[in-house]
Amino acid sequence: MTTRTMFGWSRLAAAALCLVALAHRLLWGLGSQTIAGENFLAYLTIQSNIAFTALAAVAGVIALRRDEDPPWLTTARALVLSWTITAGLAFALIVWQAGMRGIAMSVPWSDVVLHFVLPIWTILAWVLGPGRRAASWRVVPFVLLYPVLWGAFTLWRGSVVGWYPYYFLDPRQVSGLAEFWGSCAVALAIFAAVASGLVLLSRVRTTAGD
Repeated sequence: MTTRTMFGWSRLAAAALCLVALAHRLLWGLGSQTIAGENFLAYLTIQSNIAFTALAAVAGVIALRRDEDPPWLTTARALVLSWTITAGLAFALIVWQAGMRGIAMSVPWSDVVLHFVLPIWTILAWVLGPGRRAASWRVVPFVLLYPVLWGAFTLWRGSVVGWYPYYFLDPRQVSGLAEFWGSCAVALAIFAAVASGLVLLSRVRTTAGD
């Protein structure tokens, strides 16, 4: 079995794991009453991991059939991985801040998988996986498009239903516009930094002849 084939199967395994984790996170959330069923899909983490599941399945099949990823797949992976990795970093920050404020926060195994295990795996697969092309720097601004659109919709929806997936988007939980816009700017900067890091890693590895 070639390395490319092994990575192809690992992509399919990651897609399956992500799907199971998403299902468990939904059932856990409903059972613990931490989120309402209608709010499950409102989380950026959930949306980006649904995209990750579909893309990893497609990428796995392509890796089993072709020696090299097509250019569009490299672009799609850079986009989705930027979203899932940033979501994991944001979740880690939220958990840390909750602990600093003395707020108890339950973290089921599915959250650990979605926010930590899969992002770490995707970084390793991005760096070590054979057959990946160099990503274009033009990916970076497109990475920002999704969180901007998601944020605008979330703010509108929150004003209607009175619920926000993350505290820094809730006007009732921030000190004012300065904190709100500052948090948004930091979040977008992290998205851009993660995307830039993935592009750089793809180019360093390609330059090295891998």
